[in-house]
Amino acid sequence: MPNDSAHGIAYLGPQGTFSQLAAIRFFSVEDEASSMQACSSIEEVFQRVQDGEVEFGVVPVENSTEGAVNNTQDCLLSTPLHIVGETVLPIQHNLLCAPNAGPDQLHTVASHKQSLAQCRDWLEAHFPQLTRRECASNAQAAEAARDEQGVAAIAGEFAAGIYGLQILAASIQDHSHNSTRFLILHRQPDAQERRDASVPSDLPRKTSLLVATQNKPGALYALLGPFDHLQLDLAKIEARPSKKRAWEYVFFIDFLSLDSEQSKVDELLRALRPLTTSLRVLGSYSAAQNVSAND
Repeated sequence: MPNDSAHGIAYLGPQGTFSQLAAIRFFSVEDEASSMQACSSIEEVFQRVQDGEVEFGVVPVENSTEGAVNNTQDCLLSTPLHIVGETVLPIQHNLLCAPNAGPDQLHTVASHKQSLAQCRDWLEAHFPQLTRRECASNAQAAEAARDEQGVAAIAGEFAAGIYGLQILAASIQDHSHNSTRFLILHRQPDAQERRDASVPSDLPRKTSLLVATQNKPGALYALLGPFDHLQLDLAKIEARPSKKRAWEYVFFIDFLSLDSEQSKVDELLRALRPLTTSLRVLGSYSAAQNVSAND
């Protein structure tokens, strides 16, 4: 039974992940120890929020160079939770190692699989001999670099400070615009608006939909028609296996609107329902504003 008085924020841990940093920045957290709970998996973040152990959850959903985080999308297929906010974090990867280690002592580089992919070219150019080790998170890799001789980690400066590591090489991501988008989850759809009513009404809102259609010619084309007719900005559309039948797909759709366009949003949803076999509004929330890596 959910605890409606629950407080706190669950994030993909352990300490030192970009997910924790995203949560700290989004919520302006000051007392991290009492308000934040590290989880071992994205699925656990969803479950803790759903069970009422915490109020909010923070999970990565997509990276600007490597695309969607599949675990998060799969959880969104079945969760009763709502997306109540988002934040976009510029990702600056660093090669970290123990303070007394040097480049010639390394035999392994550890990180999350997306981070390894985001630094693929740099690693091939500078450390092609290192064995790649996939970890559940960058912070877990930082733990390995601290505890295991000859292991380096790809992680952020935030993790370097927490685990007492030196930055052997800074900003090693292959693309300077590398950013990750994080979702804020809650059991109630308007939780973030109740928490912070100071968000300006002239900033765009993002609405996230989960849509399924019949598998027939022209179904997707018909689905996109109302967006064009109502001139609503389609921010993203992405297909994902439905997990129900082989070769059946659902679509994650994000679009932008202003508060003054709510009647258009209502009309859009009315127009889409006859064109779909299922339609769920995952959330409607303030779209993330751009932030710099030094914010």
